[in-house]
Amino acid sequence: MNIALAAYDAKKTLMQSFCIAYKGILSKHDLYATGTTGRLIEDATNLTVHKYLSGSLGGEKQLEIQLESNEIDMVIYLRDTQAPSLHGTDVDSLLNLCDIHNIPFATNLATAELLIKALDRGDLDWRELYKN
Repeated sequence: MNIALAAYDAKKTLMQSFCIAYKGILSKHDLYATGTTGRLIEDATNLTVHKYLSGSLGGEKQLEIQLESNEIDMVIYLRDTQAPSLHGTDVDSLLNLCDIHNIPFATNLATAELLIKALDRGDLDWRELYKN
């Protein structure tokens, strides 16, 4: 499955820790990430990550294009709701596309862990049927 990973600056360390903890599961899938987040994940885990541009330089738009084409099966986008962000409207657009294509979308660690464990159990295998 194709998994997209992104994180606000204040959540990048949390994303690294998440990827370290679930490296065994993530290694079985194709990972996509915005530029900085992708490099941090690769550095922390040695996983291969297809990197978009940095989010603010167009990486979120690149992810949006893949979502529009229904090429991503799950999005984990760790947000920091306590900090003002320039990403707000982009996240809304991504979430809307996920709703249109029935793509699971996590914005916090609790939901991300539920999705990654469901992925490991095969609970998200229906995405393969849905895409075809």
